[in-house]
Amino acid sequence: MPEVKAFLDEDLPLYHNMDLKYLAGADPELILLNIQFEELQRIPLSDMSREEINQLMQELGFYRKDTPDSPVPEAFQMAPANSLPSDVEAMKNRRAKEKKGAGGPDL
Repeated sequence: MPEVKAFLDEDLPLYHNMDLKYLAGADPELILLNIQFEELQRIPLSDMSREEINQLMQELGFYRKDTPDSPVPEAFQMAPANSLPSDVEAMKNRRAKEKKGAGGPDL
C-alpha cells in the first residue's frame, strides 16, 4: 500500500473538503458523506494506485489546490457537489481493465 500512503501524505492535503482519520487496523477507504454528514458510500483504496485515487477524486468532483494553503475559488467552496457516479465499482473495474491492457496479456 505504498501508493495509498503516498496519496495520503502528499496528495490528500491538496484536496478541498477532505478529512483524514486513522483507525488502527482498518484498511484505507474513502467515505463519502452528504452535507448532513450522512454516509453515502465507502470506496476501498487498498488496491488502487496513487494515480487511480487522484483520478477518482477528480471524477467525484473534489477540488485540487496547487498547494495545501492555496485559496479555494468561491465556485468550489461547497465542492464536491457532483452526484455520485451510479456505480463506483464499474469505474474501478474499467480502470483495472485499462491497467491490465497496458501491461500486455496475462501469463
